[in-house]
Amino acid sequence: MNQNKKNRYVPLLMAVCVALGIIMGTFYANHFSGNRLNIINSGSNRLNNLLHIIDDQYVDNVNIDSLVDKAIPQILSDLDPHSVYITAKDVQAANDDLKGSFSGVGIEFNIRQDTLHVQNVVKNAPAERAGILAGDKIVRIDGKPFVGKEVTNEEAMRRLKGPKDTKVRIGVVRFGQKKIKEFTVVRGDIPQKSITATYMLNDETGYIRIKNFGETTYPELLIALAKLSQSDFKNLIIDLRDNTGGYLQSAVQMANEFLPKNKLVVYTQGRKSQRQDYISDGHGSYQKIPLVVLINEGSASASEIFAGAMQDNDRATIIGRRSFGKGLVQQQMAFTDGSMIRLTIARYYTPSGRSIQKPYIAGDDEEYGQDIYSRYQHGEFFSQDSIKHTGPAYHTGLGRVVYGGGGITPDIFVPEDTLGMTSYFKQAGMSGLILQFAYIYTDNNRQKLSRYKSMPELAAYLNKQGLVEQFVAYADKHGLQRRNLMIRRSHKLLERFILSRIIYNILDDEAWTAYINLDDPVIKAALKVFKENAAFPKPATKQKAPQKQPIRST
Repeated sequence: MNQNKKNRYVPLLMAVCVALGIIMGTFYANHFSGNRLNIINSGSNRLNNLLHIIDDQYVDNVNIDSLVDKAIPQILSDLDPHSVYITAKDVQAANDDLKGSFSGVGIEFNIRQDTLHVQNVVKNAPAERAGILAGDKIVRIDGKPFVGKEVTNEEAMRRLKGPKDTKVRIGVVRFGQKKIKEFTVVRGDIPQKSITATYMLNDETGYIRIKNFGETTYPELLIALAKLSQSDFKNLIIDLRDNTGGYLQSAVQMANEFLPKNKLVVYTQGRKSQRQDYISDGHGSYQKIPLVVLINEGSASASEIFAGAMQDNDRATIIGRRSFGKGLVQQQMAFTDGSMIRLTIARYYTPSGRSIQKPYIAGDDEEYGQDIYSRYQHGEFFSQDSIKHTGPAYHTGLGRVVYGGGGITPDIFVPEDTLGMTSYFKQAGMSGLILQFAYIYTDNNRQKLSRYKSMPELAAYLNKQGLVEQFVAYADKHGLQRRNLMIRRSHKLLERFILSRIIYNILDDEAWTAYINLDDPVIKAALKVFKENAAFPKPATKQKAPQKQPIRST
């Protein structure tokens, strides 16, 4: 009988215990965890409830997926400037730039007067094998007209890219012909190269330009170094100007090629991400070659990691202007619908301990986006004394002073070249008239220009054609009034810009780079460093302060 009574009270005791547990759990959660889980849960519940209410009761039909696509970016923008949401249709395009290749036809194009113009054809790519030529106008794709307002970069990419081994029919109008020529192109892998130029600047100095850090950057670097080795190079310039960054691992692999063993390349750390150090293994083949790294305000992320590793380890001289200051680590996370977010989970720190990331105010993307323009207005592009360091001073292995608080400040500052700059030149460039003129001139003279297979030969020919005067006449007809005094002052800049674009149209990226570098003051500063045997930084001395005098361009 007593046992039966006990059995009757067991459910009641269990219920009391559960109730006490809930009360105690709520008490401790509210008082010791700042009510955080409750906030997150109630917040997410409110969002879900709101979407259900809108879907169920709103006066008009609403595309809930579209509403979410608009809401997520706003939420992420309130965290930091680099946490982003990428819709499912944009994921491939967002990843293509850093992949070693993508599937397509293999052309570079621009849009002029609502028509797609083939600017360049990738060598050995499907389009070249099918017979498409630079200068062709694409007017039809898969039997449907492709002209007018529907011709956009996005739509062209959508129609021309596609799975490997699929076919696309392309109708083109060739210069001097009226009839549409039809080509069937079988899509294939189109290489995406990170390294756009590798050549010898002089008998001893090799030059490598890297536009980003993708999956194939490191093997491309090894190939570039092997090519320069055939010319027995003694010095090396790595140009990271306007390199927007990319994969951390590629920057670490590249740094490893130049650093001795057990040198810290970079480390990452975040609230939920423990510190992770990236250390050189000593297997690099170019640990002792004199090295100069070029940077500017367009150098970001992985390019800053590499430059910071070379600077803090006293391995190279950094020349140019202060880099962008992007030192936040993003992790990609995919949703089931194919969309994804890139969420900031940590920060990059150089070997000396300085954060690469420049200051920002959460949710204020406008001010962050205006930072480069603010630097320009403040005079930072023209004087090293105008650089504002918001972070503390750090020291390299040799005791040299370096600064945190936003980007990598170069060891040698070279101001932006303003010699010959006028409002006429700025208008000519910003309006797109120079690009348009260069393309039309190329198109009209492609057969003649194609005879020249090297940059020096083509440049020598173009120099004799009076292209500045031809451009001025063209621009005057298209709304840019002739200003003779300004044109005389900017003649060299105009000629350089016009010729460089024509050289790019006829040859390639490397030829364009080699031409631009001919009178580049930053290149001249680098060559001076090698001439003075000063590529390896010297230990700091009490008397010797960091360089403040800029190298003036002539």
